[in-house]
Amino acid sequence: MNEVKSFLASKTIWGAVVAVAPTVLGLLGLNVTGADAAEVAQHGNAIITAAGGLLVVYGRVKATKAIR
Repeated sequence: MNEVKSFLASKTIWGAVVAVAPTVLGLLGLNVTGADAAEVAQHGNAIITAAGGLLVVYGRVKATKAIR
């Protein structure tokens, strides 16, 4: 139960990075608007959809047992 994981594997760390990113970007002079966030979300959705489709194909090709 004393497993150690990489700093980058921590969901807590990634959540904190996402939470503070707009503030840090603002301090650096980059303003993130709602439209920017919506555009990123659209691209993220497209990437996730494509990855899901590829995973379906990969899973079916690598499968060794039939589905009942």
